[in-house]
Amino acid sequence: MIQVFGTKKCRDTQKALRFFKERDVRIQFRDIDEKAPSPGELDDMAGALGGFEALLDLKGRAAAARGLAFMAYDAREELLADPALLRTPLVRAGRGRAAAGPDEKAWKEFAKADLAANKGS
Repeated sequence: MIQVFGTKKCRDTQKALRFFKERDVRIQFRDIDEKAPSPGELDDMAGALGGFEALLDLKGRAAAARGLAFMAYDAREELLADPALLRTPLVRAGRGRAAAGPDEKAWKEFAKADLAANKGS
């Protein structure tokens, strides 16, 4: 199953949800304002994307409010402390497969794989 992490107000998250709905792909939406990704989920997504820096939205309001551009920090610790720093939507398609931000190319691959896996069921 595909998981989409984001917020209800995020346009890119809405776009991802619509993308999968239009293709009849079952998803699980997790609003990070209500329930942040677990440390294990973050570790898995960071591993798939090449590190925690790929999960950070350094251009967002939360990063500006924390002053991340002007300080040394541990990206994992910052993301665990404040999920608003996540680059949304985060789309996770099982272990070791993820996309951060609006990445329709990856979404298409995830949807195709999910539909093929569920074809027989």
